[in-house]
Amino acid sequence: MQHPRTDSTTQSGYPERFLPRVISWNVTFRCNLRCPHCYLNANESTGQEELTTAEGKQLIDQIAEVSKPLLVLSGGEPLLRGDLFDLASHATERGLKVALGTNGTLLTQSIAERLASSGIKAAAISIDSTIPDLHDAFRGRAGAWERALQGVDACLQSGMNVQINTTVTQQNYDEIGHIMAMAEDRGATAFHLFFLVPTGRGVNIEDISADLYEDMLEGVLDTIATGESGMRIRPVCAPQFMRIASRRGLNLGQWSRGCIAGLAYCRIYPTGEVTPCPYLPVRVGSVRETHFKQIWFESPVLQTLRNPDLLKGKCGVCEYRSLCGGCRARAYGLSSAVNVCGGLHELQGLTAGLVAEEPWCPYVPGEVVRT
Repeated sequence: MQHPRTDSTTQSGYPERFLPRVISWNVTFRCNLRCPHCYLNANESTGQEELTTAEGKQLIDQIAEVSKPLLVLSGGEPLLRGDLFDLASHATERGLKVALGTNGTLLTQSIAERLASSGIKAAAISIDSTIPDLHDAFRGRAGAWERALQGVDACLQSGMNVQINTTVTQQNYDEIGHIMAMAEDRGATAFHLFFLVPTGRGVNIEDISADLYEDMLEGVLDTIATGESGMRIRPVCAPQFMRIASRRGLNLGQWSRGCIAGLAYCRIYPTGEVTPCPYLPVRVGSVRETHFKQIWFESPVLQTLRNPDLLKGKCGVCEYRSLCGGCRARAYGLSSAVNVCGGLHELQGLTAGLVAEEPWCPYVPGEVVRT
């Protein structure tokens, strides 16, 4: 299986085969919660000079020159940024699709209505348990569960779609089916199941095993295959789900590739640095120094990620490498001799971790399917 390729180019001469379809912009370091898995290590103060409103609008203009992706305004907690509505309106005017990534605790009805008026079409809200105390303990603040669900209701009443994000942990592993059911009953149209990546504060969490990953993915794909849920469901940071889906004959077009970091996706850091994804803290450029178009098309790191033939270990010989790609962030975090808690990294030509095999995939390439 090879990744689709084409020689067509844009008017500026850049290749069209890799265009950003989703960009996650961490608009602030600030957050009102203290989640133990936060990749940004967010807290109540910024500590660094975030992009200004003018710089943010310039960034949006530069993105719009490349493509018209889904722009996810995230954080930290994006609702702590006072110019959020202004930025959302500007992105909407430039033809970008805009969504919000939030913990939901600050979403009142009036704020939700302002978000909708700014052009935001959907909000992704994090819910990690059906049990309030367990969610609150994980998120670091009492009352977070109740306020998040109130935020879900406010968004729905304002005409926005809601996606529920859940991170799989040892504590909620047996509860995922119940969380999905609660999300659908509440009116969510999408459900994203996140798997831990060892970056930011997440390095201190003991993850579930690779076999449990596989079992969880099998169960989620069971739900998709049977059509039991009306929500759009996608595992995140577990691209091996594409291998399982392919073997089951599911419609792969609903997801595209497993890991899209650097291929169709990137992250903008609060201070303007670009990384392949939020969980891969490798600086590939800064929009304060270089036009986004140049970073996206010319970064050696992004070009490396776009070539599945450069993958090493099991991933390098796997028949699903172009379909899956392995989680590049997990491969980097667990295979590189770097401290992934220490902010962004400069690779300085060292790419071994970027193309290492996915450490949490138990599949042996060429393995016979057992029935």
